Amino acid sequence: MNRPAIVSREEWLAARKELLAREKQFDRERDALSARRRALPMVEVTEPYAFEGPDGTASLLDLFDGRGQLIVYHFMLAPDWEAGCTGCSLLADNIGHLAHLHAARTSFAAVSRAPLARITKFRERMEWTFPWFSSYGTSFNYDFHVTMDESVTPVLFNFRTKDELREAGIGSWAESGEQHGLSVFLREDDRVFHTYSTYSRGTDLLNGTFNYLDLTPLGRQEEAGIMDWVRHHDDYGG
Repeated sequence: MNRPAIVSREEWLAARKELLAREKQFDRERDALSARRRALPMVEVTEPYAFEGPDGTASLLDLFDGRGQLIVYHFMLAPDWEAGCTGCSLLADNIGHLAHLHAARTSFAAVSRAPLARITKFRERMEWTFPWFSSYGTSFNYDFHVTMDESVTPVLFNFRTKDELREAGIGSWAESGEQHGLSVFLREDDRVFHTYSTYSRGTDLLNGTFNYLDLTPLGRQEEAGIMDWVRHHDDYGG
């Protein structure tokens, strides 16, 4: 692994100021991109999804919990899995206190295809407190393209068809099974609208651990494989 060059304080300061100019440019570009994201059109969601939560059956509207916006994290936990995806679990560890989102009239919930009993068991193991619902028996995961099964719906991973995925050289892992992602919804009275979804590296900004590591000289330390070092937080030991 390459290490940074050793230089004088003056040389370091000059290099840091040069990078700062690039960082400021990136900030401005990110602000402009965020504005374009907010300006996306939206699509009304009319499917009567019936999720299962700790208080019983809930609709998509119920997941708003009376607020105007809803962020759903599509957590990879299939019906036959005992534990959730380690990458999704890393992100979940970084969610933070929801009071800040609630103050901005925004709710957050995770949704997985596993039955509620499996979700509850894993959630308790991880000691998470955010709302987490089961979409088991509904088309929600398929409609939002985080469960790939051609017998149910055509493959569309990160807005690419199977042919487009293969043309881009993306492996067959994206063509079947569970994937992670995030979807955003807006509420107008009792009407629900889908405004945004992102998949793959689109969720990186939500992962505080990655963003902290990106500030360090060794970065995310993925030389052995992307996220090869990541474990459930109670599996690291030591």
